[in-house]
Amino acid sequence: MSDTKILIVEDELLIAKGLSRKLTKLGYTVTDIVSSGDKAIQRASEIQPDLILMDIVIKGDMDGIETAGQINEQLGIPVVYLTAYADDQTLERAEATGSYGYILKPFKDRELHATIKMALRKHQQQTQMQQSLLKNKVSIEDKSRLLSIAAHDIRNPLATIQGSSEILQFYQDKLTEEKKVKHFERIQSAIDNINQMLEDILVLDKAGANKLSFEPIELNVIAFCQNVLEQFQFTTKQHQLTFCSQKECSKTYLDGKLLSHILGNLLSNAIKYSPEGGNVHLEVSGDEQQMIFRVRDQGIGIPPEYQAKLFEQFERANNVGKIPGTGLGLCIVKQAVDLHQGTITVESEVGAGTTFTVVLPVVEVG
Repeated sequence: MSDTKILIVEDELLIAKGLSRKLTKLGYTVTDIVSSGDKAIQRASEIQPDLILMDIVIKGDMDGIETAGQINEQLGIPVVYLTAYADDQTLERAEATGSYGYILKPFKDRELHATIKMALRKHQQQTQMQQSLLKNKVSIEDKSRLLSIAAHDIRNPLATIQGSSEILQFYQDKLTEEKKVKHFERIQSAIDNINQMLEDILVLDKAGANKLSFEPIELNVIAFCQNVLEQFQFTTKQHQLTFCSQKECSKTYLDGKLLSHILGNLLSNAIKYSPEGGNVHLEVSGDEQQMIFRVRDQGIGIPPEYQAKLFEQFERANNVGKIPGTGLGLCIVKQAVDLHQGTITVESEVGAGTTFTVVLPVVEVG
C-alpha cells in the first residue's frame, strides 16, 4: 500500500469521484477533492500532499495552469495536469509552470499509475539535485568566508612578527636582555597563533570532505593530558594550569589526534578568554565504558543567548571584544567529539568562567 497523498483539483464532481476510486484502487491516498484554484492553493498549503492532479479548466478566476504556477512557486508540490485536449499554446503555458506530466481523459489505470510514478520520481530527483546544489553553494560560501577570515586574522600575528623583528634588527644594541627576550616571546607566540589557525583550517577542510577519520589507539590518558597541559603552560605566564585525575586510566582506547584537537582547542580557549589570567583546570575521570574530560576557567564566560550556537562555524560571542579568534575551534571540537560518538556540554556564567564537559565512550578492542 502506497503512502502517497494526492489532492484532486477537478470541477466535474463525477469525474473527480471516478478518478478518486481509481487512485484508491491503485493504493494511493486521496486527501481531498476541490474545484477551484483558490481552494486548491488553500488545501495544498494545509495538507501538503505529495502530488496534485490538476484539471486545466476549473472554476474561479484562475485556471489550472495559473494555479499550478502559484503552487509550484509557493509550496514546491509537483502537479500533473488532467485534460481532455490541449492546444500548443496551452501546453507551452503548462510547461512554463514546471509541469510533471499530463494525463488525458478518460483515465486508464496503467497510464494513470505510470504518470504518477514518473512525476514523483522526477520531483524526488529534482529535490535531491537542489539540495546538492545548495549544499555545494553553502560549502563554497563557507570556504570563501573561512579564507577571508583567515587572511584578515593572520595579519595581526604577522604584524607582531614584523614589528618585533625590526626592533631586534635595528635597536638590538639599545635593548636590555629582558626586552630582547620579550620580543622573541612575542614572535614565538605569533608563530604559534598562525600555526593554530592553519591547523584549524586544514581540520575543517578534511571534515567538510569527510576525510576526518576515527582511528582509536591505546592511550595512557593521564600521561597524554599532562603532556598537553605542559605544552600550554609554556605559552602563558598569567595563568596557572592545573590537572587532576579521579582514576588511573591505563590502556584506554581513543583517537589520539582527535583528542588532541578536543583538549587543545578547549585549553586554548580557556586561556585566551581569561585575559586577566587565573586558574585553568583540566580534570579527567572515567571507567571501562567512558572517559570524562572537564576544562574549567575563570574567564569572561559565555552569554546565555550565544550558547545555543556555540559549536557553529565562525560564531563568536558578543563579549569577546578585541580578543582575536576565527570562531572555528569549538566547531572542530564538536566534530571530533561526534566522531567518537561522544557528547559535549557547557556551563558558563558571564564574568565567572566556563566549564566544558566532554564524555567519550571507550572503544572495545579485540
